[in-house]
Amino acid sequence: MSLPNLAPIPELYVSFDSAQKLKVEAGNLVSHDLSPRQICDLELLMNGGFYPLKGFLGKDDYDSVVDNMRLADGSLWPMPITLDVSEAFSETVELGQDIALRDQEGVILATMTVTDMWTPDKAREAEKVFGADDDKHPAVNYLHNTAGKVYLGGPVTGIQPPVHYDFRARRDTPNELRARFRKLGWRKVVAFQTRNPLHRAHQELTFRAARESQANLLIHPVVGMTKPGDVDHFTRVRCYEAVLDKYPGSTTTMSLLPLAMRMAGPREAVWHGLIRRNHGCTHFIVGRDHAGPGKNSDGEDFYGPYDAQDLFTQYQDEIGIQMVPFKHMVYVQERAQYEPADEIVDQDQVTILNISGTELRRRLQEGLEIPDWFSFPEVVAELRKTRPPRSQQGFTVFFTGFSGSGKSTIANALMVKLMEMGGRPVTLLDGDIVRKNLSSELGFSKEHRDLNIRRIGYVASEITKNGGIAICAPIAPYSATRRAVREEIEQYGAFVEVHVATSIEECERRDRKGLYKLAREGKIKEFTGISDPYDVPEAPELRVDTEGQEVDNCAHQVVLKLESMGLIAG
Repeated sequence: MSLPNLAPIPELYVSFDSAQKLKVEAGNLVSHDLSPRQICDLELLMNGGFYPLKGFLGKDDYDSVVDNMRLADGSLWPMPITLDVSEAFSETVELGQDIALRDQEGVILATMTVTDMWTPDKAREAEKVFGADDDKHPAVNYLHNTAGKVYLGGPVTGIQPPVHYDFRARRDTPNELRARFRKLGWRKVVAFQTRNPLHRAHQELTFRAARESQANLLIHPVVGMTKPGDVDHFTRVRCYEAVLDKYPGSTTTMSLLPLAMRMAGPREAVWHGLIRRNHGCTHFIVGRDHAGPGKNSDGEDFYGPYDAQDLFTQYQDEIGIQMVPFKHMVYVQERAQYEPADEIVDQDQVTILNISGTELRRRLQEGLEIPDWFSFPEVVAELRKTRPPRSQQGFTVFFTGFSGSGKSTIANALMVKLMEMGGRPVTLLDGDIVRKNLSSELGFSKEHRDLNIRRIGYVASEITKNGGIAICAPIAPYSATRRAVREEIEQYGAFVEVHVATSIEECERRDRKGLYKLAREGKIKEFTGISDPYDVPEAPELRVDTEGQEVDNCAHQVVLKLESMGLIAG
């Protein structure tokens, strides 16, 4: 299967003339609007980044990939690339039918012949691919709470690539990169995978990797979907561009990879290796805990620090690319240089300095100094533009609790206190206000309540992004929906969840609106706490109980919490 690294690689696009004709014909087909993740997958399918795949996996290939990391024909492929759709959409499609695949603007990118349609066992997929059916893993959470219930499989015919208006000169298909390497005479190319800004340790690591491999360097950052909470790709690319001239121009280049990461650790490392081989690379740097998603529900890392390197080594020959292990680089103060931590023989005699990702975020949030030995001034300047100190950022306070628990009352009191302080605009998104102005057409089914909360989350994220304070006070009974809102908002600022933990008995005793009485009589269906569940928040930033407490005291507790988090001045 492996192609010489500089020869052209097969793509799934038809010719320009055929594409014009196919575009017209596809206008009459049943259409599927692709999600952001599916658009990333389709782009890499069409341009050869996912070679040897010829489309979204059918059931036999899917089962084989999930169980054995191989396609049904035996080819190594560790990640299920699936087209997930809703049950409602699957009912409009028959086997053998062609469907049009559109981007979110409605532009037709490709057609697909549906050869397979099935309802997957997602718990099995989670266990096999990600190592655990644990919603703390972002890809498992996506699998259960975002992805459609039905998978469609079949070959894809590419019409046109997705349009990118950002960093166009930095985006290359596998064949464009291979052509560049041919033109430059680069025979050996080591790829560096990153989803974080580059600091001085990364520069030293990549220098060493290229030198040890006697290869040229491709900095190949991911600009598709990464882990929730990561720095946005616009900021990251500006950071990369700021330090690119620190590398010798004739030995290093950068290209952007529109990959939707799964954070699947060892399997992801093998997948990244295959993708880099398709882009013409001969060597690949595999990091410590490569593509790890962080902690599981028990507070332990999902994968061991060297699991990814071990699995990659096992399949290295078949991948067709050589692994360069990522060394943990630390700064030795006396020698004013970075060195691999495990190669410092005089550790007891020297001062070793290092700043973790958590410590870097803290320093950015609090406006503290970031030393020159750790990062480049140009990178720090870019990060400070996007992440000013917390006291200057927008943020969202999200109250959740039973109807009648006191959420709206505390939210109103908090709004007044924050407006009294001044400095940032404050917006209250109360449940009743939102129902009237944003969601008047929605009912109270689970789907409609979810949609209502997501609308609140979207508006709050826009307020937060633009430096304001959003105060939300819906019931928000489902933990999965609250998590989705948190992830959307935390791209731009802090999300402070406040659980108003007033008991259901006390809420029913108050029953100012008479809703509990109607729910007990069966006149209101799916009522939270009576006939529909409430997922109690496991780890909110704050828990308050309004029984026996003044509203002013409850609101003051929230203010104190905001002060302790650095969101408002003490």
